[in-house]
Amino acid sequence: MKKLHFIARMPNEPGALHKAAEIIRKYNSNISRIHYDHRIDPHTVFFEITVDSDKADKKIKEELHKIGYLQESLQPVGFLKFNIYLPNRPGALFEFLNYTTSARANIAFLDFDERGKHPDRLTVSLTIENSEIIDKLLNDLKSRYRIEILEYDTRGRHLDNTVFYIRFAQQLREIIGTAEDAFLLKLLHDINHIVQELTNLKQEPKDVFESIILSGKTLKETSGRGFYADLQRIKIEAGIELFCFQMPCGGNIFILNTPEEMVMIDTGFGIYYPDVMRMFQHYGLGDLNRLSRIFITHADADHAGAGGFYNIPSYMHQGTVEIIEKANRAYGSRVEGYILEEVYTKLINLFSKFTPPKKIKVFPTQVLGLRNIFPIIYRFQVGPLKFEVLESLGGHLYGQVFFFCPEYGLLFTGDSLMNFKSFTPERKRFNTLAKILMTSVNVDSEIAAKEREALLEIAAETDAQLASQGRRCLICGGHGAISVLKEKELEIYGEIEHYTPELLSSF
Repeated sequence: MKKLHFIARMPNEPGALHKAAEIIRKYNSNISRIHYDHRIDPHTVFFEITVDSDKADKKIKEELHKIGYLQESLQPVGFLKFNIYLPNRPGALFEFLNYTTSARANIAFLDFDERGKHPDRLTVSLTIENSEIIDKLLNDLKSRYRIEILEYDTRGRHLDNTVFYIRFAQQLREIIGTAEDAFLLKLLHDINHIVQELTNLKQEPKDVFESIILSGKTLKETSGRGFYADLQRIKIEAGIELFCFQMPCGGNIFILNTPEEMVMIDTGFGIYYPDVMRMFQHYGLGDLNRLSRIFITHADADHAGAGGFYNIPSYMHQGTVEIIEKANRAYGSRVEGYILEEVYTKLINLFSKFTPPKKIKVFPTQVLGLRNIFPIIYRFQVGPLKFEVLESLGGHLYGQVFFFCPEYGLLFTGDSLMNFKSFTPERKRFNTLAKILMTSVNVDSEIAAKEREALLEIAAETDAQLASQGRRCLICGGHGAISVLKEKELEIYGEIEHYTPELLSSF
């Protein structure tokens, strides 16, 4: 059996859906998913069916195409609103409608009242799926009627919900650039699937669509001229500095700068790479010949998404490699089959220009010992800093690891322990979008809570051990500021500097 996805665009009238179902039944195929919501788009139905042969697949598409039901393209839709003055005689409206029908226009709005202030004026709003026909329609109408153009839009900014998915596809195009119709149709099918799932979980469809567009727009608008970052620069000891760069939409980049080498922990989103390079230059970190290794905490795009831009080894867990290959952040977890995580991964990877590491080094699986509840699976050294690689239990993501340097009190906790109070309002809003689209950013919230408690215990124990040296355990979360423990709460450590591209011109 073969899975077939298609989108049907059909008239909003009795029997239309039945006609499509009859074609599917005719070729011994079974509907495994269908979604139609009049509140979203009264003309669009999403189908997922199983067919037993390529011949059935072809025949179903041919018959749907013949009756005009198969959505095969996403051409820009034009919107036209105008006043037209009709003669006061029988059949005048009928004659006018001949023109709109010939242009295959969908009437979204009509307003006429012979007892009103303008008894001969008809106000009309139309949507036309082939916007090239608009000029011909206008010329035909102008040759016959007095007409006043109120709105004329060939970019879809004033479209109503009669063509919602086409309008939504145009918004996606504005974010991701040129994309083939076939690619966008498949993407719409995936998006509709999570809308269906979240609607069943009592989420408003409008909120889901808005969250998707906001995710993409925010990433695009905070790159280039809109880029900024917040920086902490901490001296570990003579000649060794730790840099923490908070990206606009989260996903910290850490640099350990020593006399011998620079090491990066997590890479941020791929879309920020050019901006990050200029920022590194500003802070004296631009010599990438000194950058020797990258250590990745986990597979999410805001942590591994720029790895492919650096021609150096990237060290990661085997689970991180597999999630990147599967393009599904739920892989390896109890929610692996859930559609929400799978589609979110596709969307965020697309919007953020995910460019995964190429030179991959996988941590070994042999357990060398335990640190609290976490297996120690590897050790590495950066200058005098000796790190343990702690394997998470998979609360946030399968394959997430933590990096711990007991002697100097450095604990890189990925997305399992962060100072949420240090998030700016903008970062909080972006973080909320992922929660709307997946319901939770953790693949197992119960395990995630246990991991957080264990990390807090490690930090508290380290504080006690280092107290005599005047050191603290620095908690370096995957988002937010580097922090220290204060009565089981996280408190920002040191000063935070704000960076914007404007600083480069004065540098």
